[in-house]
Formats: sequence, C-alpha cells, structure tokens
Amino acid sequence: MLKRDKIEAIFERLVAAMPAPKGELEHINPYTLLVAVVLSAQATDKGVNKATEPLFKIVQTPAQMVKLGEQRLIGYIKTIGLFRGKAKNVIALSQILLDEHGGEVPRSREALEALPGVGRKTASVVLNIAFGEPTIAVDTHVYRVAHRLALSKGKTPYDVEKDLERRVPAQFKQHAHHWLILHGRYTCVARKPRCPECVVRDLCPFKPKTKPEELT
Repeated sequence: MLKRDKIEAIFERLVAAMPAPKGELEHINPYTLLVAVVLSAQATDKGVNKATEPLFKIVQTPAQMVKLGEQRLIGYIKTIGLFRGKAKNVIALSQILLDEHGGEVPRSREALEALPGVGRKTASVVLNIAFGEPTIAVDTHVYRVAHRLALSKGKTPYDVEKDLERRVPAQFKQHAHHWLILHGRYTCVARKPRCPECVVRDLCPFKPKTKPEELT
C-alpha cells in the first residue's frame, strides 16, 4: 500500500490533469440523476445518455415518470441492457418518492438504498453529485485503478470504498471517485493501459506497464 505522501502526489497530478472532473451521465436535477444512475447499471454512460436525452425532455419529475408509465418508458430505454427490470424499478421508485418523500430525492443513504434498483454505488453517486457529499462510489474503473495504484487491496467494492475513504486525503475526497473513474476510463483501461500517457506512471507500482510501441 502506498504511503500518504505518494497518495497526495497522485491526486495532485490528477487534479492538475483534470481540474474540474464530473460525472458523465447527463441530468437536469437530482431526480433525473437518480434515474440515469439506475439505468447505468451494466451499461455505458454514453448509451444511457443517448436514451435519456429525449426522455428527459418530457420527464423531469417522479410525477411525470409515473404518468408516462412503464410501457412508454420501455420505449425510451429499450437500447439499454436489462431495460425491462430497470423500467419497473424506475416507475416503482418514482411512486415511492411521491408517496414517502414529497416527490423529492432524499438526502439520506438509508432512504436512497431503500428505493428499488438503488444500491450502495448508486446512492453514493447521487449523494456526491446532487448533494455535494464526499462519498466515494466504487465501480469497475475505481476498483481497478485503486488496486493498480495500491490504494486498496480490498476484495469487494465495499472494502475498496472503505480503504479509499480512509486513505484519500480530505481535500481530494469530494471528487476522488470522479478522478479515479475518468483515469480508469480513458488512461488506466482494463486491457493495455495507456501507461506512456499516464500522469502518475512513476508513482504507480503496477508492474506490467504498457510500452509506447504497444499503443500503436
């Protein structure tokens, strides 16, 4: 595991490379963000954005979603994997928001995770982006980068999350998962990571580094 000075150096460089990181799911308000994150499970942000662009032009509140109905929602999201189950969950969570939360997205992790289709990662994303809380959402990119950079040896996403919460310096926590996600999505990719282009390559203990000639 890396020492604190190296962890600080890693995030300082990520900050310099990406001074204003943000999630790539398009949304209008906390509700549309919640819907987008639920839809993004086992799907790409690009694919979700393509589906939600026309959807969010007519649906921006739980009441509008319930009025739209499950079958019409399917028509908008059928290009996304597991669309039938996701449509069912989105309608159900929208009704719960109306019945139990005054049509608003709750700021409580417990209340968020009680919604259909919302797990810990989804709740963390909503708490972070919609409400500005320094949560760390661990997806496949964060999990991979955390292990390659020796920020965590956790066996599960939850273990990795707890390691990052403990080890990431406070000044970087607000956007930590955005930096790690974007770094994993575009540089520290699963196959043939783009090590020659990596801003933290000299701080990274990951041994099978890709050589410049291997990127061509």
